[in-house]
Amino acid sequence: MLTLPGLPPQASEHAPHIDQVLGLEHLMMLVLALFWGGYFIYVLIRFRSGRQTEANYAGMKGRWSVYLVFLVAMAEGVLLVGYEIPQWRERVYDVPSASNAIVIRVIAQQFAWNVHYPGADGRFGRTDIALVSSDNPIGLDPRDADAKDDVTTINQLTVPVGHPVVVHLTSMDVVHSFGVYELRVKQDATPGVDSIVWFVPTVTTAEMRKRTNNPDFQYEITCSQLCGLGHFRMRGFLNVVTDAEYQQFLADEAPAPRP
Repeated sequence: MLTLPGLPPQASEHAPHIDQVLGLEHLMMLVLALFWGGYFIYVLIRFRSGRQTEANYAGMKGRWSVYLVFLVAMAEGVLLVGYEIPQWRERVYDVPSASNAIVIRVIAQQFAWNVHYPGADGRFGRTDIALVSSDNPIGLDPRDADAKDDVTTINQLTVPVGHPVVVHLTSMDVVHSFGVYELRVKQDATPGVDSIVWFVPTVTTAEMRKRTNNPDFQYEITCSQLCGLGHFRMRGFLNVVTDAEYQQFLADEAPAPRP
């Protein structure tokens, strides 16, 4: 499978397919750049003033340029229809059902990522903008029965390896962009819009530290949309763990029972 050198290591099921599309696109651009660069040099030499002192305004008489443009259009059509549209369709329309995936909400704000897990009951609690505060950044309603076991974190997203993860993205203020480059994931978080991004992580954080020989490696959640003066510090971290570690995480983060 054609991939580009220098990309971050692949850590999701769909990452090789994304890299293949990127590789094919760049290969086509390289071929075109070499061809047109070579043609430009040929024209400079072939039609230099010392060889042809009189200008000819008749233009090109052959049809090879038309055939060349048609060939390039065909190659682009094959890339679009054969590779890009299927990948786009899978990411947009083949979203796993809630019963077969880990469903999480991520609410962006200047300048943090608020993460909301449904808890042991599998149901998200009600949120209300009127309840938003420094201690309750997503406005979770403590009176709602479904909210009593919900788990919330800031700038820390933990998911189990090998399971489909569906993230519902939105924003509290301006447009942000949720990106984890090792997973080949990037999606805008827009106020008032529920955007979905999904992936199947394949490499735990611990394993990636071994592969990269970097004991401090972390999957970083970046904001790739300029969102204000604090944009540079809007960083979160994705922790990919085993099933047992994920269950332990939920148990450790679960709120204490309320009387």
